[in-house]
Amino acid sequence: MTLPRFVDTHCHLDAWEFGAKADDVVQRARDVGVAHCVIPAVHRRNFEAVRLLAHASDNSYCLGIHPLYVASANSDDLLFLDSQLAALRVDPRLVAVGEIGLDYFVPELTISPLREKQEHFYREQVKLARKYALPLVLHVRRSADRLLKTLRELAKAGAGSAAPWSGIAHAFNGSDVQASEFIKLGLKLGFGGAVTFERALQLRHLAASLPLDSLVLETDAPDIPPHWLYATAAQRAQGMPQGRNEPAQLPRIAQQVADLRGMTLQSLSDASNSNAIQALPRLAALLV
Repeated sequence: MTLPRFVDTHCHLDAWEFGAKADDVVQRARDVGVAHCVIPAVHRRNFEAVRLLAHASDNSYCLGIHPLYVASANSDDLLFLDSQLAALRVDPRLVAVGEIGLDYFVPELTISPLREKQEHFYREQVKLARKYALPLVLHVRRSADRLLKTLRELAKAGAGSAAPWSGIAHAFNGSDVQASEFIKLGLKLGFGGAVTFERALQLRHLAASLPLDSLVLETDAPDIPPHWLYATAAQRAQGMPQGRNEPAQLPRIAQQVADLRGMTLQSLSDASNSNAIQALPRLAALLV
């Protein structure tokens, strides 16, 4: 039987948790049908690492400065990102500007001056995506409304009815209205391990009810483990290790989304792969 084919639209294969084992991680993923991983950068120091890893592992990458790393970044890092996007704009494996966005979950990032700093970095990186005609991969954590406001402000003048942006709102967990607004602006919504928790009622509602053409699948590995890998604080205190998320978990995550929607896994994989290509058009040539 032929396995459904999946694209993990958000996977930090360069993370220290994988160390020198990234090749093994990729192979385990391929063995269960995960044909491709998108590897986002998070700060200037790993731009080269994600590029080299994407080329070595037949995957793709994004370049950007994550809001959790903005505190240690400066204006030179934005200039460096600009120069890298200019130099690599013809690289078919560079598929987006990301991971960028806003994080209003971490308390210190909600207070001046870091709140204004991360908002500045987000805005400037969205401008760079527009400058180089690249999609966005957005970090959205308690920040959907502010992200949307900036996207609307920077939307191309005279876009008419066409969606002004492309890309993915990664690990989306907002309201129905916020989901609709991201979709109207042209973005897809990423669903991963968090949707496997029965207590995630709103997220599971979204996964079940949003238009099928708005969803993409992701793991955010090694982060956001699905429920079968998650150890509670009490369990960890008793010595149970936290399970490590990997892209090989994507088919099982996808099965839960398919079950929520009452559809086959194959149908979901076909739709999510098509959506991923719409969100990140350079994937089309990489998935042949």
